[in-house]
Amino acid sequence: MARRVIDGNTYMVLGTLDPDGQPRLSPVFYTAARYGDFYWVSRPDAHHSRNLAERPHAQIVIFDSRRRPGEGEAVYIAADAGEIPQEKLSDVVGEAFRTDAGTQFSPEELSREVGLRLYVARATAYEVHVPGGHPTNGRGYDSRQAADPTA
Repeated sequence: MARRVIDGNTYMVLGTLDPDGQPRLSPVFYTAARYGDFYWVSRPDAHHSRNLAERPHAQIVIFDSRRRPGEGEAVYIAADAGEIPQEKLSDVVGEAFRTDAGTQFSPEELSREVGLRLYVARATAYEVHVPGGHPTNGRGYDSRQAADPTA
C-alpha cells in the first residue's frame, strides 16, 4: 500500500516547525527515489525552507484526497530534511527529476544566482493509514500501522 500511495501521487504535505513550535504545513510537488528520499524544489526564503534550515526534522503525509470516506490510504513519513549542497547537485539531479511529470531542473538552474534550491527528505520511519474495514489489516476502526516500503 505504501508504495502504491507514493507512486500514485505527485504532492506531499510537508510538515515543519516554526521557531515558536507551531506546525507549518506546505504542499510540495515531489519525486521519490527508492521510497526513501523525497525531492522537491523550493526557494530558500520560503517559510518551510527557513524552518528546515533551523530544524531539519520533518513530517510528511502523502494521500489521495479523491478517495471516498472509508477508502482512504495514506503514508505518514518521519524524515530528516534539508537543502542539497551545491557540490552534490550533479550527483542527484538524475534521480530527483527522473519522472515525466513536472519541470526538469539542471544544477545550474538550482544555483545561488537563480534562487531555487533542491531539497530532500530522507525517511527515518513510515506508517500507513489503514481503513477500519480493510479486508486484511482492518481493525474495525481507521488506524496507523508501521510499514517499510523500502523492504
